[in-house]
Amino acid sequence: MDGYEISTDPARVDAALVHRWLSTDAYWARGRSREKQDAAIAGSLNFGVYEAVSGAQVGYARVVTDRATFAWLCDVYVAPAARGRGLGTELARAVRDELAPYGLRRIMLCTEDAHGVYARVGFAPLERPERWMSLGLQ
Repeated sequence: MDGYEISTDPARVDAALVHRWLSTDAYWARGRSREKQDAAIAGSLNFGVYEAVSGAQVGYARVVTDRATFAWLCDVYVAPAARGRGLGTELARAVRDELAPYGLRRIMLCTEDAHGVYARVGFAPLERPERWMSLGLQ
């Protein structure tokens, strides 16, 4: 993380930048409205990755959690110019470590193409995926 820092300070999140990243470049959030993104940020524990010197935001993740039993890690994004430096792995590690004191039973996520990033910090495929279900409303 030389030259970068991770913060959970919600005041540091550049909501306009995060919306631009996700709504235009993230397969899972393409087309998401700014209003929807702002509501997601407001209802979540947010993590930002920032250049240490300039303070410019270069990454983001959010967690939906009750801080007691469960968490959902989502909207993990590292700006293209900052990729290849291990920031995604460090961001996932920061989330894991921030949530550890709560004694959660499970932290879930869904990814199409970044399994290796999450595996490096302990995430693994579901042991019994046949137990899980989802309800897609949109």
